[in-house]
Amino acid sequence: MWTVLPSPIGDLRIIERDGMISAIEFFPFRQPADGRPLGDRSEDHPLLAEAVRQLTAYFERDLKEFDLPLAPHGTAFQQRVWEQLRLIPYGETASYGEIAGRLGMTNAASRAVGLANGRNPIPIVIACHRVIGANGTLTGYAGGIERKQTLLELEQDALF
Repeated sequence: MWTVLPSPIGDLRIIERDGMISAIEFFPFRQPADGRPLGDRSEDHPLLAEAVRQLTAYFERDLKEFDLPLAPHGTAFQQRVWEQLRLIPYGETASYGEIAGRLGMTNAASRAVGLANGRNPIPIVIACHRVIGANGTLTGYAGGIERKQTLLELEQDALF
């Protein structure tokens, strides 16, 4: 099942599989990478409705931590990186090297962390937008740098 949420960063398609959120996609939407059918669109599926509620509250600056069952599909390394992303507090950032260090790796693993970050299937909820370059610059983002900047600004504005 899936639904679409209009948001300040464009339409988001939220996908549910087996009672878990498996993806949040930026417009323009593509066919699922795993080739599985999406199922029907549903505006009243309980989990999708809750995801819409939480994301709406996030965009309105009323929610800082998501509480949704997630099932991102990825390798064991990607899963480890994504778990670290979930630990970056609202309104804060971390560099790719810092994430590598938290995984017990050297700064040389920054590129691998960046690749895993870019393959995060559940952006915003798994906050890949909070990862920046070592010098504080905004680096690549699957949804585009403009969306990353908007998300970071939204979180900063909510803190003050």
